[in-house]
Amino acid sequence: MLNFSKINIILIYLIFIIISVFSVLNLQSKNDIIIDKKINLGLDLQGGSYLLLEINSDSLIEEKIQSKVIPIKKLLKENNLNYQDFKISNKNLIFSVNDLEKFELLFFSKKDNLVNPYIDNYRSFELDYKELDNNFIEISFSKFGLLTINNSALKQSIEIVRRRIDDVGTKEPTILQRGEKRILVELPGLKDPERIKKLLGKTAQLNFRLVSENLEFGVEELISETGEVLKVSKRIVMSGENLIDAQPSIQNQKNEPVVSFTLDRLGAQKFGRATTDNVGRRLAIVLDGKIVSAPNINEPITSGNGMISGNFSFQEATDLALLLRSGALPTPLSVIEERTVGPDLGEDSIRSGITSLIVGFILVILFMLYKYRVFGLIANTALIANLLMLVGVLTILEATLTLPGIAGIILTVGMAVDANVLIFERIKEELKTEKSIIHAFDTGYSKAKITVLDANITTLIAAIILFAFGSGPVKGFAITLGIGIITTLFTAYFLARHLTSLVVLNSNNREIKI
Repeated sequence: MLNFSKINIILIYLIFIIISVFSVLNLQSKNDIIIDKKINLGLDLQGGSYLLLEINSDSLIEEKIQSKVIPIKKLLKENNLNYQDFKISNKNLIFSVNDLEKFELLFFSKKDNLVNPYIDNYRSFELDYKELDNNFIEISFSKFGLLTINNSALKQSIEIVRRRIDDVGTKEPTILQRGEKRILVELPGLKDPERIKKLLGKTAQLNFRLVSENLEFGVEELISETGEVLKVSKRIVMSGENLIDAQPSIQNQKNEPVVSFTLDRLGAQKFGRATTDNVGRRLAIVLDGKIVSAPNINEPITSGNGMISGNFSFQEATDLALLLRSGALPTPLSVIEERTVGPDLGEDSIRSGITSLIVGFILVILFMLYKYRVFGLIANTALIANLLMLVGVLTILEATLTLPGIAGIILTVGMAVDANVLIFERIKEELKTEKSIIHAFDTGYSKAKITVLDANITTLIAAIILFAFGSGPVKGFAITLGIGIITTLFTAYFLARHLTSLVVLNSNNREIKI
């Protein structure tokens, strides 16, 4: 156990030096960056905002159930099933049929498209139905169907939330799914949480509709940003899905901020056709049910480029362009929990954490020197190396350090010393019976190996479980603890053991006190 080949010695110190060098990168200034890697500070250490968002899929479910109307009617006709009183009621379709038994056979048929045939092996259908009085049928989404809609909407919402936050320029955001309908957003260092809340709270459903003179069928009244009530056609000329890009700019004539947009080929064709056929009429630009502006169509616009004006400030124009670029949310998002951590509180947390680490570190070093003398010095050297390697690995991974993460580092200090204490105490027992000092140290390391491995592996399993099932700060604690265990085993059984071997092998079998 005390013998090391030259290759092993080179590998041990090479690994230590390479990893430790990365820990120094956290001290480099912004102007002298050698390698752009460092440990990021979490929300609780540098301040910022914590938001818990929830999707509301009611409107999406209504939209999806409406999309089933034509396929269901078509299927009923193809199978000679007469229906009457077909209507949409919130999230359900209700109608009467002349033959309930035939309808039931049709509903559970594998080959027809009224329901999804089979999903995996669970006979899970997208739609379900129940019989009402007087041969009426009520069709709605099944539990599986609702879960599918929610999952799809949630994943799409997470992607769009990420785009919007990235466009703002927030560094190291944490955006995670929480349950079936919730999104966790952590924004360290955020200085303007209200702006982010406004950006995330807007669905950004954009469409272009013609303004009508009369309130007739297919026309509704909408309020513009200026308070003007306009009669707007429900027919959508073009939607925001056809937008390729949107950027804020300044209109030279009036020197006011506007949003310039670019359409894809299909959008340009639709927009060109609509503006050509309706020169002289007003075109309402509707965002989330409100009219942003309603300019006159003075001439056909066939270039695929346009402008949205509406008495914006430049910040409002920038945010609107960002919303349009990132795409519309499939469902509205509401903030159900919000926390803001000030930078002063974060600095206090860092100061407290570092103070705890330094105090604990000094006490451990003094104890080891008092208890084990020269071997205590070796254990302390291994402890310093352990911390350097731990910080180095965290830097390589560009991990986010939280207050629980600092607690994990402090716990690593204790566990690193614990490994050396177990080894040295075992060696003490061997020195009582062994005449050869070298053999006593060799046997001590061999016999303590299983105990040290068992203690550290069980803790590592606990850290892995915390990482797999925990969230946020719990994961931060698990990461630092897990990495700390691995660096502890490396420094105890390679670095400290090699230093110990140098002392023992150069003792010429003289009495060594430990």
